[in-house]
Parts: sequence; C-alpha cells; structure tokens
Amino acid sequence: MSSAVQPRSIQSGPPQWEAQRSFDELGRPLRDITFCVVDLETTGGSAAGGSMITEIGAVKVRGGEVLGEFQTLVNPHDQIPAFIAVLTGITNSMVAEAPSIDSALPAFLEFAEGCVLVAHNAPFDVGFLRHFAAQQERPWPPFEVLDTAKLARRVITRDDAPNCKLSSLAALFNSPTTPNHRALADAQATVHVLHGLMERLGNLGVHTIEELQTFSSKVTTAQRKKRHLAERLPHAPGVYLFKDRQDRVLYIGTSRDLRTRVRSYFTASETRSRMGEMVRLAEVVTGIECATTLEAQVRELRLIAEHKPRYNRRSRFPEKVRFIKLTREPWPRLSLVRKVLDDDADYLGPFASKNAAERCLAALHETFPIRQCTDRLPREPSRSACVVAEMGRCLAPCDGSVDSDTYAVVVRQLRDTLLRSPDDVVDVITERMERLAKDERFEEAGIHRDRLATFLRAAARTQRLSALSRCAELVAARREDDGRWTVHVIRHGRLAGAGVIPPGMDAHAFVDQLRLSSESVATGPGPIPAATAEESEKLLNWLESDGIRLVDVDGEWTCPVGGARRHLAIHDAVNESRKELAPFDDRRGISPVHQPAR
Repeated sequence: MSSAVQPRSIQSGPPQWEAQRSFDELGRPLRDITFCVVDLETTGGSAAGGSMITEIGAVKVRGGEVLGEFQTLVNPHDQIPAFIAVLTGITNSMVAEAPSIDSALPAFLEFAEGCVLVAHNAPFDVGFLRHFAAQQERPWPPFEVLDTAKLARRVITRDDAPNCKLSSLAALFNSPTTPNHRALADAQATVHVLHGLMERLGNLGVHTIEELQTFSSKVTTAQRKKRHLAERLPHAPGVYLFKDRQDRVLYIGTSRDLRTRVRSYFTASETRSRMGEMVRLAEVVTGIECATTLEAQVRELRLIAEHKPRYNRRSRFPEKVRFIKLTREPWPRLSLVRKVLDDDADYLGPFASKNAAERCLAALHETFPIRQCTDRLPREPSRSACVVAEMGRCLAPCDGSVDSDTYAVVVRQLRDTLLRSPDDVVDVITERMERLAKDERFEEAGIHRDRLATFLRAAARTQRLSALSRCAELVAARREDDGRWTVHVIRHGRLAGAGVIPPGMDAHAFVDQLRLSSESVATGPGPIPAATAEESEKLLNWLESDGIRLVDVDGEWTCPVGGARRHLAIHDAVNESRKELAPFDDRRGISPVHQPAR
C-alpha cells in the first residue's frame, strides 16, 4: 500500500544506552502523590434507592505523612434504621444538629481537591458521593480513584489473611487504628492498609501511581523488566510485532499509540495468560508507524494473514472461508464452495465457519424447493426421485416432475433473494417459527430463528461487500478529533492509500498526490472485493461512520433499498437481549444447555 506518509519500521530491543524519558513514560512516583483516603457511613446500601450519608471521614496523606483530616456527621433528614445505628453507633439524636449533605459534600470536595481518592470498596463510597453531587447539580471533579479492596485482592493471598475485608487487612498490616464502622477511624485504618500494600508492591518494582492502579500478580517481575522494549516506539498509530530471538513473529497488534499500548504488555494492563507466555518469549518489538488508525488496522490484518503468529487467534486464516454458490447449469443448485470463481455464478458469503454456511443453506432450501443433489444433471434427466423430493422439498427435475421454465422461475426468485430482497426467506421461516411456537416447540423454533439470522447477516454482508467491490475507486476524508483531515483511497474494496493532510497544504493537491501514489488494484472475481472480507468490512465501517465526506467515487456505491440490512435490527436486538441474560459481567457466547430428564 502506498501512502502520503510512508510507514516507518522501528526496532525496539535491549537498549544500547539509557535515553532520557518523559514524565508520562516514567509515571508519577507514589511518594509525590497526595492521596485522600475517604470512608462513609450510610443508612443503607444504595443511594439511588434512597439511602443517605450519615458521616464522612477522610485523611489526606503524601509520602507517608498525614497532611490533614476531615470528619463530619451528616443529617440524613430521615430515620436511621435500628440495625444501622447498632452497627455504626450513629443515632438519630447524634445527627439532629449535623449539617445536611448539601453543605457537607462541598466541604469534603474542597478538602479533597487535587488528590487521588482512595477508599476500601471505592465503588460504594465514590458512588454515593457522585450521586449527591449530581443531585445538587454540582460537577464532579476529575478524581483518579484507587480501590484498596481491589488492589488487595491482587496482592494478598489466603496465607496472608482469610479475606480482604478492611478489618482483616488492618490486622495484617498492624494498623494502630481498629476499624469500627465510624468514618474517620475506618479511613485512618485504610491509610495503613494503603501504605502496607504500597510497601509490598514496591518490592515488586511498582513505584508509580500508573503501575499501582493496574498492578496484577499475573504479571511477573520478568515481564516488567522487559518494559524497555517499548521505549523506542513512537506515540503514533501503527502496528506492532512481537518477535522471539529467532526473529519469528509471535503476535501482531495495532494501536492509536504504539508506545503506550506495547508498554501495557509489561504491566498489569495485560493479564491474559497466553500473552504472559508470549511476552516471556519476546526479545524484540517492531513498530510500523502508519498515517492513520484505519491504515494500521488494515496492515494488521494483512500481516497476521502473512505471518500467522501463534499467539493471534483471529484473522490468521482468511483463506479458510466458505461461500454458498448458485450454480450456472441447466438445473442450478446451491453448493458450498471455498473459492469464488469468475464464472458468472451468484455467491453468498463469505462464511467464517462451515456450520454457519450450512445454517444459511438450510434456510434457503426450506424456502426454495430447488434440487439438493450434488451432481450435474443433463437438460433432460431420466432417473428416479430422491427422498427429499418424496418429502415435497424438491421440485424433482431428476424424474421430470417439473419443466425447465417452472424451475427457472424458482431459481430467479432465489437469485433475487440473494442479491436484492430477502423477503421470501423471511416470510417462510417466520411463519414456520410462529407455528412451532404456537405448538410450544420452542427449541425447533429457535433453530429456525438462528438459520434466518445467519442468512440475513450473510446476505447483508454480501450486498455491502459487492457494492464496495464494484467501485473502481472511492476517495473519502474525515476530520479527526485533533482537527486534522485523514484521507483514504479505496479501490475495489481494498485500501490503496492513506494519508493526513499537512497543515496549510491545499487539500485538492494533497488528494491528487495521494491518488497518484496509491496502489493499483485489479478487481476481484465476481462480487468479492480485491481484499479479504474482513479488510473490506473495516473500510465499510469507517465509510459509514460519522463525519465522512466522499471526495470522489468512480462507480456506483449503493445497496438495494429492500436489502437484508433492514431486517437485521430485530434479530440483533434479540441477540443482545439474550446476552443480557448472562449473570454479572459474563458475556461469553450463550447456547442452550440441555438438562437430562430426572
């Protein structure tokens, strides 16, 4: 790919000298950070549910020195539940003359200004504070937040303490203050827990607030020692390649900021076990700087397909896809194929898996009774019908049950479904689902639903890719967040050039220059773009994003008005709702679990 800004390859191995690094790269030393450790007492567990704050306690510390303390009771203007009063020792009479949250919160925010907020189970305390700030229409300051409970779970083992409750940790770190469910005392105990955790982590090479916030015990000391591999990479978009000592590519990724992203592999930001294994093997990181993030994403796909790195799980084998082909022969049929030929046939796909292709094929065969046998029939076949024909699911041209004209009408309807309107498939399968659901055969209905959704996605994908591949050239631009204009040249669905218009340069002159330097691209066979489907879909997603301006189009970039995309919304909504049924944050694929009968 040619581009106005040529990609630069940067090798980053063991440093030959110690270059001076910026504060951003070094991080902010913990000894220089002012922490405000806060604790709240409340009337219940949910501010949104009506619970109120009854006490705020906070301690401000820096470099191990206490700079100040803050404590106030808060009048909740409501009865404190008896079990809360027993737990905290805060009674209705104690808070009767206390300030309300309307005045207590501004006082606390003034005390905590400029600090990193710390709390044990921070989502609870900070959540209450943010709730009442929003209720008062008071802007919430841009606090960084550190949760000692979350940090302790990454550091403390069961051999150290039975759990990560504040009382257990305070005992572990010999806090002179015992937590007693009063805000200031609990905040003071949390200070000692924070210092104890910091001391432990200091022995593991954690010395900055950035490292503290992202620490994980899954990241070994050996991994952290390889941080120097990122030092020569630029703060720019591009592709990075991890290589072993034999110069074999282990892993390829992309980022808007190469140096920041690669550094994260040597800190707790990257905790995947297989990535830890990859980092242990890595000796060199190569960065390829790109003009735009879109160019970086495309280069990543091409490099993964070329090198097939063992630690990349996606995009390694773009050639292992399948298509559904409507053949061109006297008695056309649908066939699963691996390649698209320039044979004037109609194709649907690509499908990433054989199972998806077969689900789609089943939906089409259910709607259109064309033959399902795999051999080529002569114009006047003379043999007995198969089981499918006997079941009424095939017009049976093999035994002369249908004439060629009638069969051709069905084939034309099928071709129109593939290329333009999926309504016939939608109507037939929807009717089948409704009938099955009425009979409470929900599992069978679900099978048909999945077939229909697979078909619609495949048809929408084919229509979008075909439309882009027909364009000999498409030039588009977008103003990015930094005010610069990025420009991309796309030819037959392949990224041919990318660049950023320099400040002060004539835009038309830049685009003309970019087009001249862009890659020459020949059209692909049939409807398939001159690139992988994954690359072309990234280009389509960019072209369909907000703020895109089409500079020039050589050809027609259109999709059928009655195409498959208009049916996808409801199926996508159903799929998302099924995901929402997963407990907590578990968003893995959801499939039915069949329990044995008892």
